[in-house]
Amino acid sequence: MPAYIQCFGMHAPARVVTNEEIGARVGKVPEWIESATGIKERRWAAAETTVAALATEAARDCLRNANAEASSLGMIIVASGSAARGFPGPAAEVAAALGLEATPGIDVPMASAGSLFGLVIASRMVESVGDVLVIGAEKMSALIEGAPLDPNTAILFGDGAGAALVTARVGRWEIVDAVLHTDGQFRGDLAWDGASALKMNGLSVIMQAARKIPGAIAEVLARQSVAAADVQAFLLHQANQNLLVRVAKGLGVGPEKIFSNVARYGNTSSASMLIAAAEWAAGNPPAGDVVFGAFGAGFNWGAVLARSR
Repeated sequence: MPAYIQCFGMHAPARVVTNEEIGARVGKVPEWIESATGIKERRWAAAETTVAALATEAARDCLRNANAEASSLGMIIVASGSAARGFPGPAAEVAAALGLEATPGIDVPMASAGSLFGLVIASRMVESVGDVLVIGAEKMSALIEGAPLDPNTAILFGDGAGAALVTARVGRWEIVDAVLHTDGQFRGDLAWDGASALKMNGLSVIMQAARKIPGAIAEVLARQSVAAADVQAFLLHQANQNLLVRVAKGLGVGPEKIFSNVARYGNTSSASMLIAAAEWAAGNPPAGDVVFGAFGAGFNWGAVLARSR
């Protein structure tokens, strides 16, 4: 049975953290931060705001956009790499906040690629459970401020949440094909244990991501005999602008094909792809093929091809 993405939603905290503010704290000038990352500002949530609270706001926005009630959901999936360690995960809190008492909620504790994996899981589940709400939510500021500030990571990350409603009913974008991959030998190059500072081997991450994202996209496009040049838009994990440009080059397409909002939100990990999708969809794009792609800790990566007519 085909699966469709009905619509998207998003939530970004009100507080804007500029390059001037974060640069002053880590000894970097604003112009250097923008040149190195493409990021001009990011959003940070209030200290008392939880990952589940961010996720709930994005969920409500998505349901409003779909003109749907939470009671119609057959499942929720919450992807987050920054949620507090321990159990239960944020999915249970989101379900309760939405007024759900028996609807299953699944946590995907995966940074950066979590919402992509959630989309694929949802596409396989809709036939049996009905509509699935996929949410990516991150409070990366808590990781950044929970340890001495690292200039290499503090400038990158922001907070936020994105959501997608996946259904078996005919919707706007049909999920045509997907590929998912994991290579655990690099798991130590991007990691957080819940107690120590975020660990990131930036060179390893950028080198692997710049190869693996285009590779996964090429794999799914080849299976469906679609040329990269014919794809309307690529909606990717917004790690930094330099990576997005590298992916475009790897695919042989112009950078304008890669939707980018990293300048305004920074790297929101598993929330970023769905935040990008929500803003892209709000522009009422024409019919055509669209590709989702992400790469993150693990290393985990993959791509999804969706089509609207």
